Amino acid sequence: MGVLGLTEVQKPPVLAARGGLWVRADNLEIHLGAEEGFRPQRKAHPGILVGDLDALARRVENFGLTVEWDENFPGMRRFYLWDNNGNRLEFLSPEGSELVQALR
Repeated sequence: MGVLGLTEVQKPPVLAARGGLWVRADNLEIHLGAEEGFRPQRKAHPGILVGDLDALARRVENFGLTVEWDENFPGMRRFYLWDNNGNRLEFLSPEGSELVQALR
């Protein structure tokens, strides 16, 4: 498992031939692929809801990555990371202990 705690999921052979990568952690599964003429997505990005945002931030910082906090979403705490292809990834959690507990 890497920085985000994701493990690779085996794709069906017919889909594996197309390339790309599938990863999973808990109730999250992400299917990634690349197309010819690919450009990093700095605005269009996945928003990934997590139960312990601070623990995830510490984990990725321990791997030497920079967490970019953003306080402009009322009712949510969130930060961004940039993947190795220049894409923005958003990780967020609702403010307030009851909502955070419900995610865990």
